[in-house]
Amino acid sequence: MIYFDNAATTYPKPAEVIKTVNSAFSLYGANPGRSGHDLSISAATQVYLCREALDRFFNGFGSEYVSFFPNCTYALNTAIKGIIKKGEHIIISSLEHNSVLRPVHKLKEAGFSEYSVFKVGKNNYETIENFKKAFKSNTKLCVVTAVSNVFGNILPIKELSGIAHERGAYFFVDGAQGAGVIELDMKKQGIDCLCLPGHKGLLGPMGTGALLHKNLDFSTIIEGGTGSASFDFSQPRMYPERLESGTLNVPCICGLRKGIEFVEKIGANRIFAKERKLSEAIFNGLKQMPKVTLYQGDYDALLFAPLVSFNVENLHSEQVSAYLNNNGIAVRGGYHCAPLAHISNETESQGAVRISPSIFNGEKDIKNLLNLVRKIAI
Repeated sequence: MIYFDNAATTYPKPAEVIKTVNSAFSLYGANPGRSGHDLSISAATQVYLCREALDRFFNGFGSEYVSFFPNCTYALNTAIKGIIKKGEHIIISSLEHNSVLRPVHKLKEAGFSEYSVFKVGKNNYETIENFKKAFKSNTKLCVVTAVSNVFGNILPIKELSGIAHERGAYFFVDGAQGAGVIELDMKKQGIDCLCLPGHKGLLGPMGTGALLHKNLDFSTIIEGGTGSASFDFSQPRMYPERLESGTLNVPCICGLRKGIEFVEKIGANRIFAKERKLSEAIFNGLKQMPKVTLYQGDYDALLFAPLVSFNVENLHSEQVSAYLNNNGIAVRGGYHCAPLAHISNETESQGAVRISPSIFNGEKDIKNLLNLVRKIAI
C-alpha cells in the first residue's frame, strides 16, 4: 500500500517512536504524579521531558503551560469553552474543521455566545481585510486554523494575531495540520493558545494531543483526578494540572517526544522542502489531466502546505478514493470533517480527494498515483 493520507495521521511512524512506546510499558509503567516511589517519578520525568520538547519546538511560554489531551479536538474544546464568557463574540475562518466549528456552534445554540465566519481569500490581503470586517464590539476570541486540512491554505497567523490583539481579543490557533509542517512560533507569531495533535506532523502516536498557552485563566470543563491538592474540593489553579484530569497516556507521550526529536534532527524545513517537492509534482501531474479540477491556481509553498486536493469530472471524491484504494493507494475522499471549507470552495456535491505525502514517500509513489488517476481522468 502506498500511503498518501498523512493529513489524517502520519504513517509509517519513525522506528524510534515505535520502539519507545513499546519499551515505555516496561520502563515507565507507573502512574505519573500519583505516588512518591521511583517508578512513578520516572514516569513523571518522561512526561515532563515531553512538555519541555513541545515548549521548545513551538517557542512557548514555559513547560508548565503545556497540557496533554487525548487529541487536538479535546484540546480545542477545552480552550474555546474554557476562555469564552457569556455574551462574548467569537470569530473563526471559513476553513475551520468541525473541531472548531462544533464547539462554537454549540455555544451559540445554548445562547451562551455568538460567532462569525470570515472568508479566507485568494491572497493574504483579502483574508486580512475579511478578518477585520468580522469584528464586533464584544469580540473576545479568534480561533483560526494554521493550515486548511482540505485545501492546504496557510493562513497569515502573525498578521491576524496582531489585529486580534489590537482589538482586545485572544488569538487561538488550531495547529492540527500545521504543527511540525510549517513554522508555528507562539511568541513570534502572537499565538495566545496553540492546540495540536501528536500523531500528524510531529510523527507521534495516536491518542496524543496538547494545549500550549500564555498562562491564560481557563475555566475547566472536566474536573478531578489530578493527583494533587486532594482535600481541595475545587480543581487546582496551577498549571498544567488544572487542565489534566485523569491518568495521562504515558507510553504515547514518550513516543511523541521521540517524534518531535525526529523532526528536529532532520529539520522541519528539510521535511517541508521534500514534501513540497512531492506535492508540486502531484499538482503539476494532475494539472495536465483534462477531467481533473484542482483548487489552487498554482502550487505556491508560501500559500499552501504540502497537500493537494482535486476532483475528477462526474465522479464523487469517494468513488475516486475507492478506486485508488482498490489499486493499492491510500488517500482520503469525502468532506474531511470541514463543511465550511467545502462551502467556501463550492465542493459540497463532490467533496474532495486529498493527497498528503510525507517524508517517507518518493518519486516512484507519485508516478504510480498519477498513472492510476490518469486512467479515469483522461
